Amino acid sequence: MTDQTGTSLAPALEMRGITKRYPGVVANDGINLEVRPGEIHALLGENGAGKTTLMNVLYGLARPDEGEILLDGTAVRIAGPADAIARGINMVHQHFMLVPVLSVADNILLGEETMANRVFLDRKEAHRRIVELGRRFGFEIDPEARVGSLSVGWQQRVEILKALYRNARILVLDEPTAVLTPQETEEIFAVLRRLASEGHSIVFISHKLYEVLEIADRITVIRRGRVVGQRRPAETNEDDLAELMVGREVQLTVDRGISHPGEPVLRLSGLQAKDDRGNLAVRGVDLDVRAGEILGIAGVAGNGQDELVEAIIGLRHPTAGTVTLAGADMTGRSPRDMNEAAVAYVPADRHRFGLITPFSLADNLVLTSYYRRPYARGVIRDGDAIQRDALSSIERFDIRTPSAMVTAGTLSGGNQQKAVVAREFDRDLKLLVLDQPTRGLDVGSIEFIHRQVIAKRDAGTAVLLVSAELDEVLEMSDRIGVMYAGRIVAIVEGRTADKNEVGLLMATGGADRSGITPVEVPA
Repeated sequence: MTDQTGTSLAPALEMRGITKRYPGVVANDGINLEVRPGEIHALLGENGAGKTTLMNVLYGLARPDEGEILLDGTAVRIAGPADAIARGINMVHQHFMLVPVLSVADNILLGEETMANRVFLDRKEAHRRIVELGRRFGFEIDPEARVGSLSVGWQQRVEILKALYRNARILVLDEPTAVLTPQETEEIFAVLRRLASEGHSIVFISHKLYEVLEIADRITVIRRGRVVGQRRPAETNEDDLAELMVGREVQLTVDRGISHPGEPVLRLSGLQAKDDRGNLAVRGVDLDVRAGEILGIAGVAGNGQDELVEAIIGLRHPTAGTVTLAGADMTGRSPRDMNEAAVAYVPADRHRFGLITPFSLADNLVLTSYYRRPYARGVIRDGDAIQRDALSSIERFDIRTPSAMVTAGTLSGGNQQKAVVAREFDRDLKLLVLDQPTRGLDVGSIEFIHRQVIAKRDAGTAVLLVSAELDEVLEMSDRIGVMYAGRIVAIVEGRTADKNEVGLLMATGGADRSGITPVEVPA
């Protein structure tokens, strides 16, 4: 690479022959990666392909067994995250590392305090720098705003601002748009393009192929720990990238076939529920989900979807209304009661509700059934039965792990999600509640899970699907309920739904339009 004068420029980052072994697995096998100054370089791969391990090596969280790292052409040894930050490398993780009760300024200053003297912080100077950086890169933010009050999109900006405050020259973004709306994604992309134009180098990790094609200058694909290809967006497409990632042709859109709905399994009548701050988040929802159908909920994040799901599943007590399952009143019943009634739940937050990360993978796979046969006889656990179940689930759901006994917290995010899905799908069900079921998953895993969901529907299960991915809702749903400000404002037939019409309803609450059936909802 050369600059405008023709002078040769060294890559901002080179990783040469990086190899990292763990017991039973080679996570990185001689990987080469080059990122140029001012480049947005996408890193693609299946869950467990080695992307996170490679970035952990770069960030000093893991030490490579072989290989070297060069910054601006000079070999360096990165001893830990503090060393990486000092060298201008920063990482924005998929799960934000922010303290919700603290202000924007306090989150940015943690570990990087600007001191007026030996005793006192120079908050005035820190605030000035934060505001200046925000304006420079196209977003203004109040340094005193409490992070917990910000939208997810603005929290993502705070993470990026925190990295810039630490003088990051190389920025690693791990699934930065996983929980963002399309509008928020476009705003973050504008920030990234401005960063690149000022010479920052960005490593962009994502499973969303269309986003990678839109934002990246170059794309490196790794599969099972090895680089299997490099592409420029103009030279490739989603099908090509998916095949490189998975090693076979991938059906990006699964044919959902024809549904044959039966009687209502889940019936919500006048359901209301408050959020964690005591505000009414679900405002009188009336909704039926029938046996043998997938009913999708479309809506911009923060319009009551999470509270609706939690009120159904027993994690949040409704303040009014009823939840009926196959004719039985289940209002306010516990999650175990719902589980015993053949209801399965894949939560949006797998760390909070889906897994106990210090427990083994095997134990997590029986979290909802460990007290029943064949896994227990009274108070006596049957470890052999639990192990057999785990090995079967690992194989059937392609969970990438060196063994069933590793702790769930050591798995990649995608493999953690597959573990939750494996546990919840592995029995006969009346109702399957899915909240962001494919968040953070690669295209091969999404294809697999979508097929499993359709198989459950075809077996007569009622499926409630909540997803921030409008494309997923449109592709999978037999009917779609559009949720706005805590209400179901429209019901749309899945096969005839228009994406733009649904998007407008999501954004504004909408009105009567062709193909849209408005729903009267009690106040």
